[in-house]
Amino acid sequence: MDNDGVLSHFKEQLREDPEMSAAVAAIKTLVKLIETSRAGTLSELRDNIKNATEVMLTGEYSYASVSSGCEQFLRNVSLANLDRNFKTVMLERANIFLKEILKARSKTVQMATRFIDDGATILTHCRSRVVMQVLKAAAKENKRFTVYVTESNPDQSGYGAQEELTKHGIPTTVILDAAVGYIMERVQLVMLGAEGVVESGGIINKIGTYPIAITAKSMNKPVYVVAESFKFVRAFPLNQKDVPDHFKYPQSTLRAQKDLSKEHPLVDYTPPEYIDLMFTDQGVLTPSAVSDELIKLYC
Repeated sequence: MDNDGVLSHFKEQLREDPEMSAAVAAIKTLVKLIETSRAGTLSELRDNIKNATEVMLTGEYSYASVSSGCEQFLRNVSLANLDRNFKTVMLERANIFLKEILKARSKTVQMATRFIDDGATILTHCRSRVVMQVLKAAAKENKRFTVYVTESNPDQSGYGAQEELTKHGIPTTVILDAAVGYIMERVQLVMLGAEGVVESGGIINKIGTYPIAITAKSMNKPVYVVAESFKFVRAFPLNQKDVPDHFKYPQSTLRAQKDLSKEHPLVDYTPPEYIDLMFTDQGVLTPSAVSDELIKLYC
């Protein structure tokens, strides 16, 4: 599988299932790489996996989740007993890891759905796939609630979220990004997705997440984050400047070597003090517990 084959397989996974996380598509691509690899040594196969990861990170997808998912994948498949053929063992471990990853969203949704009360009013931002699943799962349990979703510029993904939720019978209203402060007094909770969960327990997510969390905190509204554990990334930003540029800007922008001071970032960083709980496939966590989970995932 050459570089073009890796990128083609990765994009094909996302085309076939638009609801699939980019990280899951990347992991499926790495499993395919191992299946078709002609590497003669463990070291060579590891290098092939690292190279394929770099190739997928050149696309216009969530850098944080693809990076963390692939890093966790490599760590898991490398813990192999080499008494047998290394490729066979790595492929076995790769498929086991993939099966667990594919269960992650449903486990996460199950954790979060319990925290939506009948009659609640919820504010969410943009269109997080996992948050959409949580809201639809709560509606299937006959819970009655109302959703406000931000317009979420520049791509206006909030309108897609509104259309999807309305089809499932969930009353949903799109609000201007600038109207978060105005609408916050009407909501009971804020539910957000995340592109990456960092070591401090903070999150990297669609631009506009940080001011929503600040507003919620000032008005004593709980902020809940819903994220699968493959989005846990080894990074420790302290502020917006600490978030690496490759997380914040499209890779095409970075390759063009534009003046980034004139570019709008795609994501921002929300510190842990603005987050109350995180719902993950590893359980319900406080932000302070994330570092312990990261140790389990990476060490």
